[in-house]
Amino acid sequence: MKKVLTLTIMALAIVFTNEITAQEFSGMDKSPADIASYPSSYKVSDKLIKVMYSRPQLKDRSLSQLAPDGKVWRTGANEAAEITLYKDMMLGDISVKAGTYSLFTIPGESEWTVILNSNLNQWGAYSYDESADVARIKASTSNGDESLEAFSIAFKEVDSGVHMIMGWGTTRVAVPFSMSM
Repeated sequence: MKKVLTLTIMALAIVFTNEITAQEFSGMDKSPADIASYPSSYKVSDKLIKVMYSRPQLKDRSLSQLAPDGKVWRTGANEAAEITLYKDMMLGDISVKAGTYSLFTIPGESEWTVILNSNLNQWGAYSYDESADVARIKASTSNGDESLEAFSIAFKEVDSGVHMIMGWGTTRVAVPFSMSM
């Protein structure tokens, strides 16, 4: 009886081991996910803002081909970018409660519209619903000295708070955040 039990356990182990090793893993995403946060230092765990987004590449295409002027854009690639505010904050002059929001933008020549939307887990901007917008502001654009191949987000401290800087190619968009009043 002991031999039968041992053989049964070994047979089951072999069956389940083959299932585990048969797992297929996908290759590296062409637009890898990234996270930007403020404060940026890994030594500071008390963050105010975190943005999760994917980083599309220009690959000899123009910014306007990938993020057309006047059209709602997911602000990155793949899923819509998500921004988490850990405290109530001001986006420009609009008060926004702490929470997680989808981040959309509408590119323009001299300014971009920046949108925080309450609908999460959206693929692209295909199901974007304007009625779920929490905040919408205009942010001016500028030109950077360096051309960025991959869409990037970083934070820069300013006197009145912090700017979330979105950059791609030579385009830079500064989105103003400050502590809620």
